[in-house]
Amino acid sequence: MERNWPLLHRQVCFGESGGRIIWQPRIQCWITDKRFAGEPLPDPFEHLSEPDMFRELDCSARIYQYNASIKPVEHPAVTRTERMLNERDVETTIHTPVGKQVQVMRRTPNSPRQIEKKWPITTVEELRVATWRAEHTEWRWDQEAFDRVQRDWGDLGAPTMYMPRVNVQDLFINTMGVEAAIYAIYDWPDDVAAYFSALDESHARMIEVINASPIDIINFGDNIHAGTLPPRLFRQYVLPAYHRRCALLHEGKKFCHAHWDGDTKSLLPLARETHLDGIEAITPVPQGDVTLEEIREGLGDEMVLIDGLPAILFDTLYPVSMLEEYTRRLIEMFAPRLVLGISDEISSTGDIERVRVVGRIVDEYNARVAQ
Repeated sequence: MERNWPLLHRQVCFGESGGRIIWQPRIQCWITDKRFAGEPLPDPFEHLSEPDMFRELDCSARIYQYNASIKPVEHPAVTRTERMLNERDVETTIHTPVGKQVQVMRRTPNSPRQIEKKWPITTVEELRVATWRAEHTEWRWDQEAFDRVQRDWGDLGAPTMYMPRVNVQDLFINTMGVEAAIYAIYDWPDDVAAYFSALDESHARMIEVINASPIDIINFGDNIHAGTLPPRLFRQYVLPAYHRRCALLHEGKKFCHAHWDGDTKSLLPLARETHLDGIEAITPVPQGDVTLEEIREGLGDEMVLIDGLPAILFDTLYPVSMLEEYTRRLIEMFAPRLVLGISDEISSTGDIERVRVVGRIVDEYNARVAQ
């Protein structure tokens, strides 16, 4: 079957697909975890590049590699020094004219990702340094990086990128950790407000570069989880940031969606208040905390669902017939406002061949629509 994944990806997002949908699973976790563990990939994937793995599976890719095209530029007075504290821990000190931040990251034997041993913001002084850095961060376009990704991945989907996390999610995940961030919000309210304002203005400068770029599908990489971000905090902090971002990006004719990959039951009633065009990674039962019916009610007739298939259905613990039934039901409920994918990614224990199973169902559906 002839494919034009970039065109179909745009058409589905912008409501111009004529009823068709697109199958766009993310498989990087499956690849990365196996590589880290030293486990060979099954044939024929072991000797393929990542883009060629998607081509082999005959599916589209969500190409967040385009993030390399837009780069932060800090004030020239900001410098970094590193030192190894021991065989696992590396300390990074960020020096600025108004003070410093210290971060310690730990390598672990069971993941390629490092974990925070000492967050970059643990004192009000470090928070003020982070505020100054955000106030003085600019953004630039890297055409060479864009061209490189376009060359390697461009036939697999439309250019896509994700923005930095908004305010409170930045504190939770990037800079403080959840518990310390909650204390900071109540103990240092003026300093936290100044930091959030500086982030907001920095992200607005980033959007100026995005709007002048050929990247039209924009994700807010927030990793929203209602267990740490209840509706009250969501209304207070995230909604205003989403409203401003979406207003600016919609001026540039961009499609805006956010990554909600935790529990979402208490937040879904607020989905249509966000001004987003869609939401990515909402995970339904039997893995997440919401039903397909609750997702459908939350998104209504206006918003696009990105993903929707629970990742655990790709493990052999569940019969392939359950995945097939779930896929057909999901399509029936959400098409054509559906960029079908895995919520959140297929795991390292998943059966990669099940990606082809879903692809065949999508092809059958799109063929019926075309007739």
